[in-house]
Amino acid sequence: MAKEEGRIERISGPVVEAYLPEARLYDVVRVGEGRILGEIIKIVGTTSVIQVYEDTSGLKPGEPVVSTGQPLSVELGPGILESIYDGIQRPLKVIEEKAGGVFITRGIEVPALDRKKKWDFKAKAKKGDKVKIGDIIGTVQETELIEHRILSSYEGKIETIASGKYTVEDELGSISFEGKKYPIKMYQRWFVRKSRPVIEKFPPTIPLVTGQRVIDTFFPIAKGGTACIPGPFGSGKTVTQQSLAKYSDTQIVVYIGCGERGNEMTDVLTEFPHLIDPKSGKPLMQRTVLIANTSNMPVAAREASIYTGVTIAEYFRDMGYDVALMADSTSRWAEAMREIGGRLEEMPGEEGYPAYLARRLAEFYERAGRVRCLSSEDEERYGSISIIGAVSPPGGDISEPVSQNTLRVTKVFLALDASLAYKRHFPAINWLKSYTLYEGGLSEWFAQNISSEFGPLMKSAMAMLQKEAELQEVVQLVGPDALPEKEQAVLMVTKMLREDYLQQNAYSDIDARCEMKKQYSMLKTIMKFSERSNGALDLGVQLKKIQELKVRGLIGRMKEITNDKEFEKLDAEIDAGFDELVKKSCQADKKGNSYERI
Repeated sequence: MAKEEGRIERISGPVVEAYLPEARLYDVVRVGEGRILGEIIKIVGTTSVIQVYEDTSGLKPGEPVVSTGQPLSVELGPGILESIYDGIQRPLKVIEEKAGGVFITRGIEVPALDRKKKWDFKAKAKKGDKVKIGDIIGTVQETELIEHRILSSYEGKIETIASGKYTVEDELGSISFEGKKYPIKMYQRWFVRKSRPVIEKFPPTIPLVTGQRVIDTFFPIAKGGTACIPGPFGSGKTVTQQSLAKYSDTQIVVYIGCGERGNEMTDVLTEFPHLIDPKSGKPLMQRTVLIANTSNMPVAAREASIYTGVTIAEYFRDMGYDVALMADSTSRWAEAMREIGGRLEEMPGEEGYPAYLARRLAEFYERAGRVRCLSSEDEERYGSISIIGAVSPPGGDISEPVSQNTLRVTKVFLALDASLAYKRHFPAINWLKSYTLYEGGLSEWFAQNISSEFGPLMKSAMAMLQKEAELQEVVQLVGPDALPEKEQAVLMVTKMLREDYLQQNAYSDIDARCEMKKQYSMLKTIMKFSERSNGALDLGVQLKKIQELKVRGLIGRMKEITNDKEFEKLDAEIDAGFDELVKKSCQADKKGNSYERI
């Protein structure tokens, strides 16, 4: 409902100044004869500075500006899943149908949720029940995979409620509180810049299992944690995020394409609807929300898209789901803030970015977490949001402000390496530059649920990979044959770690996702081979004989193993192969013959 009218005074790209007395900060306005959408971001006296979410070409001073009296908000209810929205939650498919073409008509008004579709609502609460804000009062089977839980927006006593088929705007019943009655509907609105409240936030003690061995073993992400994926062009940021979206153990995926190139976003929009969820065999879109804001779309909507996505993620978290939010990429979001800051004539910070860049990034990532949701004491409910943000530093230089400020607030740094990508080593995550700060908090979970040996094995493997990097410098000078056999054995084992463990085949149905127990079995097998190799070398066995063992080929194919018995068989093969070598060595030694070391 329009509250107040004003007029345009000045236009500078996506920033419009308007005479609008008694306006409120962050109110949404309709600008010009075409009623294009904007948001008040600054007020000076009676002049309101508005960032406009659509193209401002053709606007002129004197045109009307109408305030809606409400901040920028999103609609939350059945129909969000399987949708593709723009940065301010306008459904792109509906816009295409209404506009009669693939281009967004300026000023078009389309509701985020379908107002005509009827949903089968099943009431969980009944007449006379006392409910609190956040309690589940009913459910809707939104897709085959996800049950949409309708949350109470009010506290009070249920006066009426009934199961049946309703649209999102129909009244399902009513709640009374302090003598007033409030209607129950299937949807609610929420201001995007305000985080949804929770009862309690928990420390990160449960891992987000991604199915990617290099991440889960060496750089684990906590459920409800934050991670950043900086990398140069072509290193695989988008592909890595898509793998995490598809294979991580979360129920809901929110993917934000923030300012990415149009052709890259087109690939996402065409591929995602055809991806199959590996857990259920159903389309992945049945538990996914896509927010598409390409680099040629209005810059202000790019800035809003991050908030739109995280608010939708919080809504599903409040239902008790684990949500994975992929932001690709926060660099484009920061560039949008820089452009708008320039239009507002704000004092620039480092490299022209606004001085509040670090605060905005921190506010966004702080909305992650594993929490106890708002609910009654007898209905405890837990959910989480894990935020994985891609960063696209110019020229791959992570010393620039967006990368550095992101590293300050995120706990996992997955350093993508273009040289690994060019070698077809995927995921192209550099194990020497990446790190995680969740390792200590997750160690107890790994010890209890996987094995107490998992942590020590991981540290031993990482130490070997670091040793390999040191040895490679020597190898480049004098060649591998100049190294002692023990150090040549290190290079042999680390090659197995790199090629047989860290590298995964995204086109293999078995190897694309690797369970934690299988990861432990694979790592244990390689480290056992390393241990037996060192033992054999100490007993006089020649390294070239170890390299000729047939079991090395079996280890190279262990990615395709599907059960524990095959790993037990592989362990037995390792023992048998080394026992035979050591036996031959001992027999020759006892005879006292002149012999070459076996």
